[in-house]
Amino acid sequence: MTEHDRSRRDFLKTTALGAAALTLPVPAAACSSRADSSAAAGIKLGVATYSLRELSRADAIAAVRALRARYVSVKSFHMPYESSPAELAAARREFEDAGLEIVSGGVITLQQDDDDDIRTYFEYARACGMPLMVIAPTPTTLPRIERFVRQYDIAVAIHNHGPEDRYFPGPREALPVIRDMDPRVGLCVDLGHAARTGVDVVESLAEAGDRVLDVHIKDLRDLLDRESQCIVGEGAMPVPAIFRQLAAMGYTGHVNLEYEIDASDPLPGMQRSFAYMRGVLAGLGMAEL
Repeated sequence: MTEHDRSRRDFLKTTALGAAALTLPVPAAACSSRADSSAAAGIKLGVATYSLRELSRADAIAAVRALRARYVSVKSFHMPYESSPAELAAARREFEDAGLEIVSGGVITLQQDDDDDIRTYFEYARACGMPLMVIAPTPTTLPRIERFVRQYDIAVAIHNHGPEDRYFPGPREALPVIRDMDPRVGLCVDLGHAARTGVDVVESLAEAGDRVLDVHIKDLRDLLDRESQCIVGEGAMPVPAIFRQLAAMGYTGHVNLEYEIDASDPLPGMQRSFAYMRGVLAGLGMAEL
């Protein structure tokens, strides 16, 4: 058996275990919480497929199903930019046939101040069925991007990348630039990268308000240290306060797990991250929508 075959066997074994968990009985309290979800605050947990970047599209889909997640933010590893519209439509059907909803895609770099370049990615998003693109623009390209948002009716959310980001290290840097733009031009708040700028991430969410169109969640043992990323719940990220803030804001977007570690075997850590987040929601009396 080759190393590739062994890795795939181990992945499929882990996926099967996750799928088996779907048959386990759900506690009555959890059922009650879900039954009342229309009246209670809730959070839509999803997966940024960058977390599964070393897996094929089929294996990534299987992993998301094993996590019992419904929503996906698809990275180009799983829907390549160079694909034809027909190929992208077929890829989209693979996700949909598995019961998954593509809610966004990216991160997509939009840093060329050129109509043809930017149009290419809006056409890509439309072919993929993405209602929102998570983007890494510049202040210069944003007015041009806004025109395409209006033309295509596809929203965009600026992803912050922490202290290394030349333009938008945190959500606060983007807000003044987009303040008077179309409401479909907003933010994807990456909580891990935002925390590394030294801000209070809960306060940052409150400041951004209805400009928050998407959220990427990860955890760090040291909120200032990029190399300390860990399973969600094992670090210092204030997850309960984050969920409470999003609920207080009436946030209707998604909280997508972007698990950047353990790239060759991400599923176990992702499963533990989801278990923790679902436990937090249950403890807060909130539903997973």
